[in-house]
Amino acid sequence: MGVSQSKSNSGEIVFRSETPVQFSPDVVEQLSERQASTIPTPERQSTLDEHIRTRIQDEVKQLRKAEEEVQEEIRVALEKENLDREKAMAGQASEEGRAGAGSVKSSTALLGDLEEIRSKIDRFQIRKNLASYPGLKASQDALVSCYKSHATSSLDCWMEVVNFKNSVAQLEKDYFKTLQ
Repeated sequence: MGVSQSKSNSGEIVFRSETPVQFSPDVVEQLSERQASTIPTPERQSTLDEHIRTRIQDEVKQLRKAEEEVQEEIRVALEKENLDREKAMAGQASEEGRAGAGSVKSSTALLGDLEEIRSKIDRFQIRKNLASYPGLKASQDALVSCYKSHATSSLDCWMEVVNFKNSVAQLEKDYFKTLQ
């Protein structure tokens, strides 16, 4: 009874205007130009450009990260393959009973040999300093002064050359004795 009277029709309310809505020709022209034009406004274009740049940078970062991961996987796989090959070659060499200079060594053994050679080179570099060899330094100074005093007749310095060669030969002999 009372329920139907308090219920509204469907929620629609229609207002009728007696005066028609009119737009100026400038507004209509501007709206039609914007709608017809595919070029966005400068503000919209800068926003679009920034958004595109951001997406490209993100994609480049992801690609670089993926590339680094792939390179790391390749490096690990190659390292494993090389170690397996070294072990197989070392196993074959030991089965055949080879030993000495021609045998296959693992990378750790080769690194040890390399360190030994480096230490010998360092010892040589330390000994190479002429200040610790006064005899060689004296013969070198004598040879240089002779060449300076006999600039036009360098063959007159043959005795100093022989002395210098003998000093160098003696130094080499001493050095090779220390390496053994």
